Amino acid sequence: MSEPFDPLRYRADFPLLSRRVHDDKPLIYFDNANTAQKPQSVIDAVDGYYRTYNANVARAVHTLGEQATAAYEGARSKLAMFLNANRDQLVLTSGTTQAINLVAYSFALPRLAAGDEILVTQMEHHANIVPWQLVAGRTGATVKAAPIDANGVLDLERFEALLTPAVKLAAVAHVSNVIGTINPVAQIAKLCRARGIPLLVDGSQACPHQRVDLQALGCDFYAMTGHKLFGPTGTGALWARREHLQAMPPFFGGGEMIRTVSFDGTVFADPPHKFEAGTPNIAGFIGLGAAIDYVESVGLDRIQAYEAELLAYATAALDSVPGLRLFGRAPHKAAVLSFLIDGVHAHDVATLLDHEGVAVRSGHHCAHPLMQFFGVPATARASLSFYNTRDEVDAFVRALDKVRRLLA
Repeated sequence: MSEPFDPLRYRADFPLLSRRVHDDKPLIYFDNANTAQKPQSVIDAVDGYYRTYNANVARAVHTLGEQATAAYEGARSKLAMFLNANRDQLVLTSGTTQAINLVAYSFALPRLAAGDEILVTQMEHHANIVPWQLVAGRTGATVKAAPIDANGVLDLERFEALLTPAVKLAAVAHVSNVIGTINPVAQIAKLCRARGIPLLVDGSQACPHQRVDLQALGCDFYAMTGHKLFGPTGTGALWARREHLQAMPPFFGGGEMIRTVSFDGTVFADPPHKFEAGTPNIAGFIGLGAAIDYVESVGLDRIQAYEAELLAYATAALDSVPGLRLFGRAPHKAAVLSFLIDGVHAHDVATLLDHEGVAVRSGHHCAHPLMQFFGVPATARASLSFYNTRDEVDAFVRALDKVRRLLA
């Protein structure tokens, strides 16, 4: 029998979690869906690069350049193993937003025409809506959204019915950043594949919390971001099927994405490098490689199981708070809790919680259509990670009670 998961064992690895705020209150960091904290090993990896082998990649035969290139490309290999993917199908990007835009402009735009459709869902982040609207506006195509129910569960029958011959691309979140719903992306991919419709999956909120096996999912594109995976900001990746990468033209032009250049024309490098123009975020990806090492050392299966227990505990605790409304009660969801207190604006809740040392998010969470579905302008959102504890949840609930009394 494996030993019980002890979050305190890992909290010590994250320097920022020991910080105190507002009259020496211990920080309770419940904004992990926005960005995760970084373990010391990630901080050391970035620092070590700048201190000991700072050089550009793929451009030098000297020792520093070779070390930097090995570490940078090593991060690509680690990410490929993490996602069960081939490394030559992983385009390193600044994050999910750039990855989705790459698909929008390099894959979708040349294929769209008036009357075509792109199918998304009502729970999408703006990064999985706006790029499609931009390319649709240039081609006469339209963006349609499949509905969800009151619990935040995707209506799969309706989604399937909307997969008409007019749909040239579908794009769905693996996990909602607002309500935590985990979508059945393998099943969705099967529906799309049966109709010859490419599927993009936004995996930003999935990769830090559950095992992602791209060979099993069956999608055409998968976008992820590094800073939610305990790595540095400005890191992420797009995985795509090889035939798509070979057919797609480059989105950016410049150095390092070419094989030869003359004034008569350019021969581009093979994927993924033909999509990686210019100097990349070398230090960031070295840090992301360290973050993947750290997550694997903890164990994603253990992380997922513990976070499910913590979510159940936190949900029951919030249900005991008078006047508090939770949004999103999908039976399969990540540890994300969006809520409102009757008569209190979400920003006021978040501001007063901050003074109690509790960091939560407030606003529309880059998901205006989802807010419109629930009929609210904003929510407060507590998003948990494996380094959070039941004691922090209890302190959070006590802080909510204080907020209710102050605003009563």
